[in-house]
Amino acid sequence: MDAATMALGTMYFGTRVDDRSAFAILDRYVELGGRWLDTSNNYSFWTSDTGFGGQSEALLGRWLRANPGVPVRISTKVGAQPTRPGGFPDHIEGLGRDAVRHSLEASLDRLGVDAVDLYWAHVEDPTVSVDDLVATFGDLVAEGLVGRYGISNHPSWLLERIRSAAERGGYPRPSGYQQRYSYFQPLPRQPVEGQPIPLGMLSDDGLDFLRRNPDVSGWVYTATLLGAYDRTDRPLSEEYRHPGNQRRQTALTAIARERGLRPGQVVLAWLASGQPQLVPIVGVSTAEQVAQAWSGVTAKLTDDDMAALDTV
Repeated sequence: MDAATMALGTMYFGTRVDDRSAFAILDRYVELGGRWLDTSNNYSFWTSDTGFGGQSEALLGRWLRANPGVPVRISTKVGAQPTRPGGFPDHIEGLGRDAVRHSLEASLDRLGVDAVDLYWAHVEDPTVSVDDLVATFGDLVAEGLVGRYGISNHPSWLLERIRSAAERGGYPRPSGYQQRYSYFQPLPRQPVEGQPIPLGMLSDDGLDFLRRNPDVSGWVYTATLLGAYDRTDRPLSEEYRHPGNQRRQTALTAIARERGLRPGQVVLAWLASGQPQLVPIVGVSTAEQVAQAWSGVTAKLTDDDMAALDTV
C-alpha cells in the first residue's frame, strides 16, 4: 500500500461541516502534503434527517470536481449503511456480493470517480463466508474499480482467516486493517462510549499481527479521543479514567512540554513513529486544526521519548 502519514477523516463533511469549511480544510490538507481522504458510504447517517449516509462522499465529489487533478487518494467503506432509518446496527447492508457492488456503484457516483484507491469491509458480516468476501473484493480489484481493499472492525483472527482464504483462492489479500486505537486505553472488558462494535478496538493481538505483517497497513480512528487530550470541554469518558491513564498523562504532558507540542500532537507522533507504525485518521472542523494535526503527525520523537511513553 502506498505509504500514508495520516488520513483526513471526513465523517461529518456535508452534515456538521458545511461545504465552505470542508473545502478550506481539504485545500489546506493538500497544501501541507496530505494525500489520503477517509470516508464511508454511511457517513453520517446519524446526523441526517434521511436516516442514511452518503453526505460525506457527496461533498468530496463536489470538491473533487472543483479541483480537477488534485493529488489525493480516496478511502471509503461499505457494510454499515442502514437499510432503513433507525436500522443501525441491526439492519445494515452487510457484505454480500450484491450489496457491496450496489454500494460501490453509488459511492463512485457520489464521489464522481471511476475507482477508489482503498475500499474497506466496514464491519463484520457473519452471514458472509471468508471465501465469498475475498471473491467479492478481489473481483473489484481485478476489474479496476478498487485499487486495494482493507478490513475494518473485525477481530485480528478473522483478518488472518480472510488473508488465508484470499491466498488459497488466488485473490489479492487485504492490505489494510482499520480499528479504533489511541495512547490512552480503556479499562478491559468495559463498554467504550461511541464504539457500538466492540470488535472495532485494536487489540494487543491486532498490534502483534501488524508487527508481523508489515505488508498490512494499520489505520486507527478516534486517534485523539475527540480532542480529549487537549480540550478541557472534552473530558474522558468513564472507561478511560483509571490510574494507568493517569501515569500515561504524566508522561505525555512531560514530552509535550519538552517538545513544544500539544499532548494530542504528541499522540499523533507516537502513533506514526511506533512499531508498528500506524496511520491516524484525524477528523477536524477547521483548517487550523488540520495544520495542527499535520504538525503533530510529522513531528519526530526520539527513542528516549518513545521509551518514556511506552514504559509507563
